[in-house]
Amino acid sequence: MLSLTGTVGSRSSEDATTYHQKKRRSPSLLQPWVRSLQFWARATDIYLGYKVCQLRVKFVKEQSKQEEIWDQQHEVAADKLYSMCSELGGFFLKIAQIIGKPDLAPTAWVKRLVTLCDRAPPTPFEVVQSVLEEELHGNLGELFERFDQAPIGSASIAQVHRARIKGGKIDVAVKVQHPGVQELMMTDIRNLRAFAMFLQNTDVKFDLVSVTTEIEKQVGYEFDFLREADAMQRIHHFLCTNNKRSPVIVPRVISKMTTRRVLLMEFIDGIPITSLGEEMAKRGINPTGRIAAAAKQKILKSLMQAYGQMILKSGFFHADPHPGNIFICKNSEVALLDYGQVKYITDDLRLAYANLMLAIVEDSPVKATISLRELGICTSPCADEANELLKLAKTMFDTKLPPGVKALTPFQDDSSLRKLSVQNFPEELFFVLRAVNLLRGLNVGLGINFSCAEEWKPIAEEALSAVRSQTGTRQKGSSRSFIRRLFWRK
Repeated sequence: MLSLTGTVGSRSSEDATTYHQKKRRSPSLLQPWVRSLQFWARATDIYLGYKVCQLRVKFVKEQSKQEEIWDQQHEVAADKLYSMCSELGGFFLKIAQIIGKPDLAPTAWVKRLVTLCDRAPPTPFEVVQSVLEEELHGNLGELFERFDQAPIGSASIAQVHRARIKGGKIDVAVKVQHPGVQELMMTDIRNLRAFAMFLQNTDVKFDLVSVTTEIEKQVGYEFDFLREADAMQRIHHFLCTNNKRSPVIVPRVISKMTTRRVLLMEFIDGIPITSLGEEMAKRGINPTGRIAAAAKQKILKSLMQAYGQMILKSGFFHADPHPGNIFICKNSEVALLDYGQVKYITDDLRLAYANLMLAIVEDSPVKATISLRELGICTSPCADEANELLKLAKTMFDTKLPPGVKALTPFQDDSSLRKLSVQNFPEELFFVLRAVNLLRGLNVGLGINFSCAEEWKPIAEEALSAVRSQTGTRQKGSSRSFIRRLFWRK
């Protein structure tokens, strides 16, 4: 007999009518043109607020007073941004995850936006039950021994329930796609791309259009859970094969009960990384003491090792390490969840990126310049260009903050991004950039200044050495080949 936490209502025509009426009234499911209008009205309001603030500070000489004005503006904008993301939902919840990081966004933004992780409005259980029975071709009571009606998390594309399969011995996580969200999310992305084009032509000297194009492509993939299941199995196999023990836990997929809209996997018992400090306090551990510091170091080292191997050795990696997707389990083991966003980069990009990591560790402007060009990142000329390109490489692709810096503000007047103007940024690299910046945000959140470039140095050397040994014989007499140019270190 199926055990449910709560009462399952019958899916009568009256229930269905009520649901669809709620759906039409929900701000996150507005008609596309109304939704577009709301986005542009709110985005323009936030943008103009900052332009007015920018003008105001020009008439103020005292640095402390200028900072006070900016702090006030950040508070006002944070409330408006929170309202926009939470009320419109959908893709804007992902935007909140991307920009709400302590190393990048103002503190006021982070405090407001961090609460939006896994806070999307859940789909009513009656609808979830319909999707499950349609996709799995059976009655819920025939498929599950126990099924929790209340989701343990609800995000922009899907929600997750805890359950146990008939005859099963362990609990499973059941990921069910929200019906009807794909079209609306694509509308959101098109609006964002248009806004990015405007910012690129006015205020931000960075190829934002390529970035939004890559986001659009990747988000489209997230609606195929069969693809996600394959990615989980592929990454699990790679990490287990390349290590005596995988540095992170990857949930095991239950393939026989996975479809395009439903994904069943091993249930991971742990706590979100955002709750780590609170959990330590409950156990009487000083969050700033030696035991806590050792646990945080272990957590970050595990994540860095996994990402270094995925990006530099495989080229196929989990591309969404935001705090909601990272759980801490027993003995400070790290579980990496949600493989909807994965990315593959070509060997050429992977090896050029390996060279860039070595250039950052060696603090070499010349090598950083060569590596950035090999990656296809094109910038405008500027004074002291080589040193500025090294700074740009560190800002974009290393997790360590400069001494005395608590937060990076890439678009401030004295930043390398402003001086150089990134005119072309390969779409394929965006998710590498995003992964590194999310990892940096975790560093800042845990209070540890950890360099992924330093951690990945031996992995980068191993990746380059492997290709060099494979191609050494073939490349004799081909002095102009790409591989020879790639390995400028020799």
